[in-house]
Amino acid sequence: MTEPKHPNLAAIVVGGSAGALEALAHIVPALPGTLPVPVAVVLHMLPRRPSGLCAVLGELTPLRVKEAEDKEPLAPGTLYLASPNYHLLVEREHCFSLSMDEPVLFSRPSIDVLFDSAADAYGPTLCGVLLSGANEDGAAGLKHIHDAGGTTVVQAPHSATSRQMPAAALAAFAVDHVTTPDRIGPLLELLAAGGERAEPRAEGARS
Repeated sequence: MTEPKHPNLAAIVVGGSAGALEALAHIVPALPGTLPVPVAVVLHMLPRRPSGLCAVLGELTPLRVKEAEDKEPLAPGTLYLASPNYHLLVEREHCFSLSMDEPVLFSRPSIDVLFDSAADAYGPTLCGVLLSGANEDGAAGLKHIHDAGGTTVVQAPHSATSRQMPAAALAAFAVDHVTTPDRIGPLLELLAAGGERAEPRAEGARS
């Protein structure tokens, strides 16, 4: 029996920095509480400042929103946030791991660390989303997702507060979907529901 070219989506990982929270405010309201996959998010943040992101995003979405815990299994219908000052990884057993390894591109948590580990854990059943940001963290990790057969989504640079992060990904490889935050949420819902992923789509990709 031939394996499907695009197996069903099993997880979504999201990364961003400056301007990404504003993008998420457009994305997460479009995700239903019955989303059949987990969503893990890394945003760059100050290492010693308590994060209020769970409360902020929890007001915007019916998804369960929480900080990821070490050895916690990923569950559908849940949006997990990386804790300040810890790298967030996904193990092959589809549970989280927290690490205090050295910062990557001056960042801990690092988007590349999450994306790389999730690509190894989920392969072609992973979707990676890279949002607005002021450095290149996430571009290499998103390419890793692409190389593993996963689906890649990048915020259109013209819609980003900081273009460097999405532009770095677009310069690295042929991204599947380039679009604005108001369209990313519906796209993720479609992909999670088993929507067509065979044909790449680019929207608003001007830099």
